[in-house]
Amino acid sequence: MSLWWVMEGQKQQQQYSKSRVVKVNSKESWDMFITQAKNQGCPVFVHFGASWCVPSLAMNAFFEELAMTYQDILFILVDVDEAKEVASKMEVKAMPTFVLMRDDGTVMDKVVGANPEEIKKRVDGFVQSFRSSKIIV
Repeated sequence: MSLWWVMEGQKQQQQYSKSRVVKVNSKESWDMFITQAKNQGCPVFVHFGASWCVPSLAMNAFFEELAMTYQDILFILVDVDEAKEVASKMEVKAMPTFVLMRDDGTVMDKVVGANPEEIKKRVDGFVQSFRSSKIIV
């Protein structure tokens, strides 16, 4: 194995460890992360995309930025080609599709298309309503 491959692998590993976005590539990993979010009382924001879809790929950096801003939300990236069963279950028909879910798994909002301003506005509204519903008086 060449030194270049070792260094490239380490670089990719560092990038993944810095990421606040988890990648789901199977129904099993989807179920695990959704259960984890439910157990922790954590809302979920999902980006359904595909490696062949340019608008999906263009939104990945924006999705990462949102994950850094909203650290109390679980951010999940689903490649529809790798996790077809999940995409089908969530009724994803076009890419990119973004889904906001409560901690109990209830879908609260779905946005289709690559419009960062609209997505940010919806996430802001969702987070405000979720946080205010969790306030104990």
